[in-house]
Amino acid sequence: MITQEQILKALSTVEDPDLKQDLVTLGMVSNISVNGNKISFTVTLTTPACPLKEVIRKNCFDAIKNLVSAEAEVDIIMDAKVTTLRDRENILPGVKNIIAVASGKGGVGKSTVAVNLALGLSRSGSKVGIVDADIYGPSIPIMLNIKGMRPMVHEHEGKHYMVPIETYNIKALSIGLVVEEQQAVVWRGPMVSSALRQFMTDAEWGELDYLIVDLPPGTGDIHLTLVQLVPLTGAIIVTTPQDVALADARKALGMFSISPIDVPVLGIVENMAYFTPEELPDNKYYIFGKGGGRKLAEEYNVPFLGEVPIVQSIREGGDRGQPAVTRDQSFEGKKFLELANEVARQVAIRNAHLPKSKVVEMIR
Repeated sequence: MITQEQILKALSTVEDPDLKQDLVTLGMVSNISVNGNKISFTVTLTTPACPLKEVIRKNCFDAIKNLVSAEAEVDIIMDAKVTTLRDRENILPGVKNIIAVASGKGGVGKSTVAVNLALGLSRSGSKVGIVDADIYGPSIPIMLNIKGMRPMVHEHEGKHYMVPIETYNIKALSIGLVVEEQQAVVWRGPMVSSALRQFMTDAEWGELDYLIVDLPPGTGDIHLTLVQLVPLTGAIIVTTPQDVALADARKALGMFSISPIDVPVLGIVENMAYFTPEELPDNKYYIFGKGGGRKLAEEYNVPFLGEVPIVQSIREGGDRGQPAVTRDQSFEGKKFLELANEVARQVAIRNAHLPKSKVVEMIR
């Protein structure tokens, strides 16, 4: 007779490859049912985007067959629950993970990466939002095809809240949604910081697994306001391969690493890594140099999240409000989906092994 104890003992030999502990110790196994030779149970992963889902499923199946009964009929239900280290703070209480996407300089495709990352995480089943914190040069409305839309305002207990625009199954807010398209944002630092605060504190974001914050290039007021306002799960640095971009990426990476900021860097994305003609997807032309992002990741001992090629359709899709991930069977769409899966994986590893980030109290 097969018992639940036998099943748990067998599954305790199955290790999560990222978290380096067995599934039972991690509390990932639940809803065990035994009916003769029929066994079913649920394995709850740390993210719907887990790239190792099928590996874990197979290892569980093999453990039951080898250690419990070769005759067992095994039904494994793969579920997911995104992990978080955040308390239910007053600011964004329903958001599990806040991820900053940054770059040392402009023109490296940071917003393209941020938008496709948000959509990639959403397509895996996660609840996702994106904040366009690039106040002076907002591009999210164009890339998400919401240009000209205006957020609704909802009143609750005498206070007014913006309702983020929902598109492509994600929520989005940008200064480009509240000012006229031709109007330049000529604001001093305190006004810019105030706008970011409103996007965070005066908006109804609801329950989200990930909130992506698309930061402006460089290191400045917006970056400092963000780390003083909310505890970041981590930061992603976007660069291109050439030395001039890498030099600025080092500064962005260094900003998150200095005390008292101390925000974990989830990894580096090398955008425009190589040129690939759509009619020759196997050909790679390294027109900006080769491997700069990977070398930077090795230099600072942070994960390398992946390469994104130069493909004409990525630019065209961004211009017409159809991001690459919406074409998930395309070469470039698959690249961004792989990136989203790797980011989700790094968030889970970060939450399992590092202490929670704190709001920076004061920066002098």
